[in-house]
Amino acid sequence: MSLPCTTTFDFDGHRVDEYKGLVRGIVVRAPTISQGIVGGLKKIVGGRIGAYREMCEQARGEALESLLEHAQQMGGNAVIGLRYESSAVDDSATEVLCYGTAVVIKAL
Repeated sequence: MSLPCTTTFDFDGHRVDEYKGLVRGIVVRAPTISQGIVGGLKKIVGGRIGAYREMCEQARGEALESLLEHAQQMGGNAVIGLRYESSAVDDSATEVLCYGTAVVIKAL
């Protein structure tokens, strides 16, 4: 699914016609068995942990998709003020929250 999104509060060449409201997508994700094994070994020897980065990217993507679905359900055709937040739920799970404001934009 694809809607125009921006971290700012306007779109060049467009005007915001209507504010639909707050939209969000949330995902809680734990590493797969292989990501956990590779990530655990990497923690011992040090360096970048690509397996965990992959897990976080997957969670961000899923949270964004959920947000876009929410925006469409509210009647929006774009999202402004897009932000991400994340936190650890426990030692092995990460929560990713994606939020913004669903709007209707029209070309100038």
